[in-house]
Amino acid sequence: MRYRRSLAALLLALPSAAPAAEGTCARDLLVAQSSQRVAIDRLEALGDNEADRCRGWRQHVDTMRRAATVYGRCLTGQERAERLAQVQGSEREFGELLRTRCRGK
Repeated sequence: MRYRRSLAALLLALPSAAPAAEGTCARDLLVAQSSQRVAIDRLEALGDNEADRCRGWRQHVDTMRRAATVYGRCLTGQERAERLAQVQGSEREFGELLRTRCRGK
């Protein structure tokens, strides 16, 4: 499926905790990274049931939004721009799937 290519790209680009991040941000970056990996694993495990896929896509969108909040707050410069572009792009892609394929599910 189309989203599998996006998942592979996102997985390869997952951030490691930025050494410059201090305190809360260091922890939050690790949690965001872990959440992204879990979200990708969940997407890969989705079956053919449309309702299950819609539920999984909603969870993925929520995870990407939370990660974007962390990256926006805790990263700077080029790394911030790249990470935000990745998670926001994934959020948009799966948001579109939700709008077009999951009405009322």
